[in-house]
Amino acid sequence: MTSSPRDTEQHTRFAAIRAHLEGLRFERAWQAYLFEFLLFGFKQGWACLFGALMLVALLATHRWYPADAVIARYDVLVVVAVAIQLGMLAFRLETLAEAKVILAFHIVGTVMEVFKTYMGSWVYPEPSLLRIGGVPLFSGFMYAAVGSYIARIWRIFRIEPVDYPPRWQPPVLAAAIYVNFFTHHFLPDARWLLFAATAWIFRRTWFVFTPLRAERRMPILLGFVLVAGFIWIAENLATYSRAWLYPMQAGGWTLVPIDKLGAWLLLMIISFVLVSLVHGIGPERRSAR
Repeated sequence: MTSSPRDTEQHTRFAAIRAHLEGLRFERAWQAYLFEFLLFGFKQGWACLFGALMLVALLATHRWYPADAVIARYDVLVVVAVAIQLGMLAFRLETLAEAKVILAFHIVGTVMEVFKTYMGSWVYPEPSLLRIGGVPLFSGFMYAAVGSYIARIWRIFRIEPVDYPPRWQPPVLAAAIYVNFFTHHFLPDARWLLFAATAWIFRRTWFVFTPLRAERRMPILLGFVLVAGFIWIAENLATYSRAWLYPMQAGGWTLVPIDKLGAWLLLMIISFVLVSLVHGIGPERRSAR
């Protein structure tokens, strides 16, 4: 039986902090709305903890790690990523269910990385010992950071999809997206068809989330686009740190092309589906029409 986010929340350090913050009361309406907005930002930051720490590690090692060190920078990043993961579990900042999501993303991401680097889509320019082919093992944790974020906001904001499509459709869509990441190198790229299928399947779907006490709602497609945008910003910082490089960045760092947003949007579908399979979608919730 799959544990719900509410069942596992009590086992994390954040539960007591969240209960205290959500218990605060304000006399004026504007104060309550401002506090809810700030709490929303705080919770988002908390959900990004794994990815934020990894990004700090990328930038810090790029800036200060000695180029002639005995241990390669990429190998140090593997150790840092494992330490972050173990620390979050040890200090109960993350649940075991969320760790399962991270493991799934690590495997899914590493397989794709090995193929993509072989095809020349991007490169890891620095040497390392802990690698598979041309892919250092820390790269899987970058995908895991996305999975960690989705899993954590699912719990922290008590997300409940509304008007969710038939249960078989999202996994089939996610599988097709993942396959297209490989096959578009040999066959016509189906991403525009996948964009259309995504819009059609989730056209009626919203998600309900609770920043403070009142439930708020957002179209799920808008949520996908917003998260993809933030991932694109993080990717620019990561390539600036030379964690990996696209071909157009070989002669010097430039912004990641904006069309990469589409790839991240499709990755969001895979992320959402994997998390939904771990957490489980609750009883059907329909909007009042």
